Amino acid sequence: MLNINNNVANLKHEILVQIARLMLEDNLVDGVHYIPRKMIPNGSVPARCCIYHDRELIRQRVIARLGWSLEDYNDEKPLASYAKEALKRKEPQGPMLTVLHEACNACVKSHYIVTNACQGCLARPCMMNCPKKAIEVTRHASIDPDKCINCGMCMQNCPYHAIIKIPVPCEEACPVGAISKDETGREHIDYSKCIFCGNCMRNCPFGAMMDKSQLVDVMAHMLKKRGKKKVVAMYAPAIAAQFKVKPGQLEAALMQAGFDRVWEVAVGADVCADNEAKEFEERMARGDKLMTTSCCPAYVRAVRVHVPELAPCISETKTPMHYTAEIAKKADPGCIAVFIGPCLAKRREGLDDKLVDYVLSIEEIGALLMAKNIDIASLEPAPLSIIPTASGRNFATSGGVAESVKIRLHDQSILRPTVINGLNKAGMLQLKNFGKIQSGAMPSTPATPNLVEVMACEGGCVGGPSVITNPKVAQVLLKGYVASGAADTAGDASDSSVHKD
Repeated sequence: MLNINNNVANLKHEILVQIARLMLEDNLVDGVHYIPRKMIPNGSVPARCCIYHDRELIRQRVIARLGWSLEDYNDEKPLASYAKEALKRKEPQGPMLTVLHEACNACVKSHYIVTNACQGCLARPCMMNCPKKAIEVTRHASIDPDKCINCGMCMQNCPYHAIIKIPVPCEEACPVGAISKDETGREHIDYSKCIFCGNCMRNCPFGAMMDKSQLVDVMAHMLKKRGKKKVVAMYAPAIAAQFKVKPGQLEAALMQAGFDRVWEVAVGADVCADNEAKEFEERMARGDKLMTTSCCPAYVRAVRVHVPELAPCISETKTPMHYTAEIAKKADPGCIAVFIGPCLAKRREGLDDKLVDYVLSIEEIGALLMAKNIDIASLEPAPLSIIPTASGRNFATSGGVAESVKIRLHDQSILRPTVINGLNKAGMLQLKNFGKIQSGAMPSTPATPNLVEVMACEGGCVGGPSVITNPKVAQVLLKGYVASGAADTAGDASDSSVHKD
């Protein structure tokens, strides 16, 4: 996973910090032009052919961070013009991903090669197991590319691990085949297939796949450049797991950053779990084979586009983001509701949800906090309007949604849960198998799961494509955060009248 502690992540983060500082100085239009030169000063060791090419790539990254697509990039248009238009933009625009073709390495087609670790052994399992007889062995093995079908049998059978696969990282990571090469060898995204899981963005070593930021839009509202409406933050439980904080400290930091009110999305998760438990009982009573959770928008899109036979099984319950936005809009009518999460797919969901105005990533909120020199750990915790349950906060980890539903059921014995932990290619295969069970093409048994929780990101939302903390560390931080203060029972957080539909 490349989104933690690597040069691409550092560059993308620094651009966000630079933009946030310029916004705070009310100098974005005049100052944005100098970001590439500031980040790649004279005398820098170039990453590509020269520092001028490096600066051009920074320029394009700045455009994406200003919220614009690069598919129709105009190299003659000044950055100041992009900044002016961003400040005037009334709403975010899809798609949420864009490709920097200039940054794309045009990786060669995925293939297998024989390394010098080959011993030319007598057993020759690589040759004996090749279904197309594409391997010859003299002193060393060699692969005929015209015969090879990239099945990988040679690599699997070599006792010296001398055969390796050279992948195209973005294509390899895409679970739905939405990425392919154009006539120049560079990658492009078929947005009709894309589920916005963010795997390509996370895995491209050249940072050619980028999300389009909404930071300028949100800061423009916070700085009252777009009216006088309150700007309300709604942060996902996974965000708390990015910092070693106590409940209330993140609220204090976000208020200091400029938000007028802060809601923890775990309170919406409690509403979601209440409703999904009720819906599950109703579905089982009427004889449905199974129900799937609906919290992960990448999963929901994967079903609707790629496994439509499973669509009737998607829970009709809204997501925690939606329910929290309902709470926020009720408390502050007409406010600008900003969801903060680790997920690219939530940006896509935000476009379709009229209650959600903007979606920021943890990268963006981290950049804002850095630009304002806010040290979260040093802050006094702010009081919480509603204290969510531990199960609501555990939505951020794989298995947390199913467990939250389970503890709310009147009869837990009817539940047979399972979790698809990550929508990689293997996860998509699992999903398709459940589609076959639903359609009757594959038989079900009394042991077949009847509640399927699907997380597009391995480990859950704590492993999202925009996280800034190692997911394993985030799991530990989340556990500590939950233990440090949450309602004791499933019903405590949902008893408040502000939650009622």
